[in-house]
Amino acid sequence: MKRLIYHLGLLLLVCQVTFAQQLNLKEKLPMDPSVKVGKLKNGLTYYIRKNVEPKNRAQLRLVIKAGSILEDDDQRGLAHFMEHMDFNGTKNFPKNEMVNFLEKNGIQFGADLNAYTSFDETVYMLPVPTDTLAKLDKFMMVLSEWAAYATLDHAEIDKERGVVLEESRLRKGAQSRIQEKLLPVIFRGSRYAQRLPIGLDDIIQNAPYDAVKRFHKDWYRPNLQAVVAVGDFDPAQMEEMITKYFGGIQNPAKPKERVKYEVPLKGGTEAIVITDKEQPYNMVQLYYLQPEKKQITAENRRENIMTSLFNSMISQRLQELMQKADPPYQFGSSNYSSFLGNLDALTVFAVAKGADVEKALKTVLDENERVSKFGFTESELQRAKMQYKSGVEKQYKEKDKTDSENFVEELVGCFLNDVVMTDIEYDNQFINQHLEGIKLAEINALVKKLITKENRVLALIGSEKDKASLPTEAQLKGWLDNTGSKITAYVDEAVATSLVEKKPNPGKIVSENKIEEIGVTEIVFENGLKVNLKPTDFKNDEIKFRGNSWGGNSLYEDADFMNAAFSSMIASTSGNGNLKASALSKFMSGKVAQVNASVGGTSEAISGSSSVKDFETALQMVYNRFTNNKLDPEAAKGALANQKDFMQNMEKTPTPEKVFNDSVQVVMGNGAYRAQPMTSERMTKVDPVKAMKIFSERFNNASDFEFTFVGNFDIEKIKPLLATYLGGIPGTQKKETFRDLNIVPPSGKISKIVKKGTEDKARVLLTYSGKYTPNEAEELQIRALGDILNIKLTEKLREEESGVYSPFVGGSTNRVPMPRYMFRIGYGCSPANVEKLIDITLKEIEKIKANGAEAVDIEKFVSKQKLDFQTNLKNNDFWLGSLSTKYQNGDRVVTIPTEDKLLDLLTVESTKATANKYLSGEDFIRIVLLPEDK
Repeated sequence: MKRLIYHLGLLLLVCQVTFAQQLNLKEKLPMDPSVKVGKLKNGLTYYIRKNVEPKNRAQLRLVIKAGSILEDDDQRGLAHFMEHMDFNGTKNFPKNEMVNFLEKNGIQFGADLNAYTSFDETVYMLPVPTDTLAKLDKFMMVLSEWAAYATLDHAEIDKERGVVLEESRLRKGAQSRIQEKLLPVIFRGSRYAQRLPIGLDDIIQNAPYDAVKRFHKDWYRPNLQAVVAVGDFDPAQMEEMITKYFGGIQNPAKPKERVKYEVPLKGGTEAIVITDKEQPYNMVQLYYLQPEKKQITAENRRENIMTSLFNSMISQRLQELMQKADPPYQFGSSNYSSFLGNLDALTVFAVAKGADVEKALKTVLDENERVSKFGFTESELQRAKMQYKSGVEKQYKEKDKTDSENFVEELVGCFLNDVVMTDIEYDNQFINQHLEGIKLAEINALVKKLITKENRVLALIGSEKDKASLPTEAQLKGWLDNTGSKITAYVDEAVATSLVEKKPNPGKIVSENKIEEIGVTEIVFENGLKVNLKPTDFKNDEIKFRGNSWGGNSLYEDADFMNAAFSSMIASTSGNGNLKASALSKFMSGKVAQVNASVGGTSEAISGSSSVKDFETALQMVYNRFTNNKLDPEAAKGALANQKDFMQNMEKTPTPEKVFNDSVQVVMGNGAYRAQPMTSERMTKVDPVKAMKIFSERFNNASDFEFTFVGNFDIEKIKPLLATYLGGIPGTQKKETFRDLNIVPPSGKISKIVKKGTEDKARVLLTYSGKYTPNEAEELQIRALGDILNIKLTEKLREEESGVYSPFVGGSTNRVPMPRYMFRIGYGCSPANVEKLIDITLKEIEKIKANGAEAVDIEKFVSKQKLDFQTNLKNNDFWLGSLSTKYQNGDRVVTIPTEDKLLDLLTVESTKATANKYLSGEDFIRIVLLPEDK
């Protein structure tokens, strides 16, 4: 009895505490109790959180509160340059040894191992295996080397200048030219406008060594740094390692003041019109600048939820306008979020149709004014609340299956913004206590605070060819305060109560087979549809699926190709079943389910995902795709009109990138009609009625489909649902296949030069392609050779020649419509270096053909693959992709858990044989983009 009284008393105490918390919104938000937050004597902050998803892995970050904003005038670009230099020699890892060490441990440079520099921070990212304490210790040493021990060797600095200049070169073009004019206005003349992280080419090229060293000495110091470690490790051991490697780092004797720069709130409205000869479309950006609202207290959290609800509701209204037969814009949005430095902003964005900027801008402004004048409706608010709550609930259900990367990124933000990360228990409790208490009147009052006539910045970015018909800055300002005169209150349509008109009769199971080795059950229904089921516990509240069928648009003649190609878009735009897209969006509020159906070149597919609770809803959406596709003429007409208008803009002002990509497409498709670039003229051939008919034809026969489901489900419990919504689909017992239209790259050696653009930049694409005999071992050898070439060309073209920023090499295979392989090699560079870099590329290929790949490069590839494979085996997406592909190709699915054994076949000799077999150069295409002749 005493124990019972004790527990009752404890329960009452907990209830009283909870009730007190609910009323006291002035309290500070609490840090997740699973996070150990500490500070070393030298001022370095650390955040440690144990998390076992994925197992034997950790996410490490070094965060520095120093970025380009702190550069002196002679250092513009050196914050970012310093980030590069940390990969080019430190005390214990000279020259490129750090990258070599990490890649040998399966951590790929670029894909895994990376860093970024922004205005106010620099962040180094290191995902690592934690299977041995010795390895983890060495990885923490790497983090400390970045923090303080860069050698900044003069020769390495000079080599890296070229790499950073190539990164800068990639960014040059219309966007960079527009940015130079736009940022001083948006940033209100503050220091931010003059401190873009990429910096100035002249300084990068000529900065004295001491300027780089000065930035490192001033700002790479422990009292501006944090270590964030999240993963599968012992937190006490991690804390010891942080102390061991970072505790001895000293701050400068006289540390430079870390000034916190701000964007001033000047009041009033600023406007600017910017045009560029390579800007293909016209768009407006409107910023309502506000003081930053940090989430410090529970009241701040409640206010943040209110802005999230506002964003959800205004987005829904703007999206509805896209469903009209003549949408007022290509795209429109209105969203409140963090802006920069000390500011937040309500950002209004609209892409005009043609040169009709007035209509696009006024439509978005009218919606803002409609909300300001009449407010949102109660039904809109309830849907937004449902959607918000379902998102938090899903996170709560996955609280023990959340990936470490999610936590580490949030903790990085905690350090940079001086806030805390609450745990999901608190978040869920907060929502349950406070979400319903947010009233419509509060949201409507918030709107008036967000939409003001002060601190506004309006920018029009347009095409040079439309300059004569674009509004002036004065006209833009005039429109801002002269909208909404004819608006009326928003009318919210009633929300549908169901997706399907009538529940189908369940189909019978005619066969069932269990594959014990991989935990898969195969079921065939009497309509001929096959289902493969793999229950997993990788996520608590996730079910994913995919259904495939051969055929696609290959079964239609060229006269109907455009209708077939756009059939998926027409169907998606039209909604699902009896619900139009806008009604569907409202119906799905609070539900976690999505389904996408597509008609491709040789197959059609339907894929989706859902929570456990909303699995039936997802299946109902699938059932409708097979049995009830209804055209929404207005939405389809509007979507096609927008697509056509977009193409016309691109044709009127073709960018260098579009001209190059179109040229590649024509060459690689050997001039075939279906491989031609999309044009506005071709868009006129799309008939929405015919397109929807084709879509329905591709999804009218259950017998032709095979579905795979992966996730947290009980097979016996979901069988009735599968029998109803999949087994109940009509089937003809016939199966189709695809047609081979023989659309392949041309044989022989092809060379093409494309000239477009005015910037001093080039792009190179080299391809090798042909037929191969399909099997998994051969496909691995091809993929491996591509990745190994990528390692080698990064070493040669970037590290040794300083001629490129990021080369790409990929070896790929396709089994349908015929087995073919392709190697693609691409990079951007200076036009003056094109021939030299191509020559180096081809010589490296010849070396592999003569000698095979270097053993160390094979080791790097194998380490990366094995590391990824271990993680993938506990991933729903991996199993869904592997099972779906193998079933569709007729391969054995039982080999999936042992696919890593194929890596044992990868040797120096095998890479030599693969290179000679597939990189002979007989079928070789070279396409180069150069600037226009002056």
